[in-house]
Amino acid sequence: MGQDQTKQQIEKGLQLYQSNQTEKALQVWMRVLEKTTDPAGRFRVLGCLITAHSEMGRYKDMLKFAVVQIDTARELEDPDYLMESYLNLARSNEKLCEFQKTISYCKTCLNMQGTTVSLQLNGQVSLSMGNAFLGLSIFQKALECFEKALRYAHNNDDKMLECRVCCSLGSFYTQIKDYEKALFFPCKAAELVNDYGKGWSLKYRAMSQYHMAVAYRKLGHLADAMECCEESMKIALQHGDRPLQALCLLCFADIHRSRADIQLGLLKLHCLCEGIYRTKGQQRELRDHVVKFHECVEEMELYCGMCGESIGEKNNQLQALPCSHFFHLKCLQTNGTRGCPNCRRSSMKPGFV
Repeated sequence: MGQDQTKQQIEKGLQLYQSNQTEKALQVWMRVLEKTTDPAGRFRVLGCLITAHSEMGRYKDMLKFAVVQIDTARELEDPDYLMESYLNLARSNEKLCEFQKTISYCKTCLNMQGTTVSLQLNGQVSLSMGNAFLGLSIFQKALECFEKALRYAHNNDDKMLECRVCCSLGSFYTQIKDYEKALFFPCKAAELVNDYGKGWSLKYRAMSQYHMAVAYRKLGHLADAMECCEESMKIALQHGDRPLQALCLLCFADIHRSRADIQLGLLKLHCLCEGIYRTKGQQRELRDHVVKFHECVEEMELYCGMCGESIGEKNNQLQALPCSHFFHLKCLQTNGTRGCPNCRRSSMKPGFV
């Protein structure tokens, strides 16, 4: 396969990849890798494979292709190619949480000054190094690297890099518990996506929404957190981004846990107030808190959907259906296999709670 045919096949793979036909794109690129006689084309297709495997969460495969790309760059004897391949090697190790190796490869990149692409890649190198220092909890060095990457982005008008740095700064400030800044930077990333994101991968929108969700949750703005997390998850599912899907699921769990903590606190408060006003004989206030208590019970679904009795007031055995709704065991036994009365899904073998 010659140079022109190699270029055509790489472009064909990119079109498939951008239309979410990832596996077909990978097949095209793997055929190019096997058959091409053009070293520069092989280097480029390896870059496509590295990016695709990174976004799919296949980090060991990402590393494997990055090592092959290093050998191809040495064969080409071009310092620009070599610097780019070392950056991909650094990113691969960053994804695998090999942070010391990431820093070492980033330093190798920074020592390769004078290449024509160094100004374009130095910002990305600084970003990857910052992420590695953050992974090691070396916060001062991480911040220095992020600030350096941000300067490169501004100096070169690289909006895509600026977006990525803002997301990383969101993670940084979340870890040091400055949640206002943890929200500010992902919001800035979202603005960049809205203003300049035409033609960008949707992953940048998904990244910014995820980091906003984390910050909103930390600030206690749970409705906003849920909205952002749902948007991020929608894009992650659409593009098969499994690492981001996992992060979104963890964020969903944290949001629901925070909601439950608040609701349980309110439930306890109304219960205590009910006892106080009952003792004092203040009927109007008593009725208000009884109503609010039952509103909380209904919102949290702390009642059996079959008999209507509250769950937890008596020592009754509970059982859950696969749809996650749970009931008194005795009520389920009388229901048989007629399905869940809450959501009307078909009943399957339940699991004990």
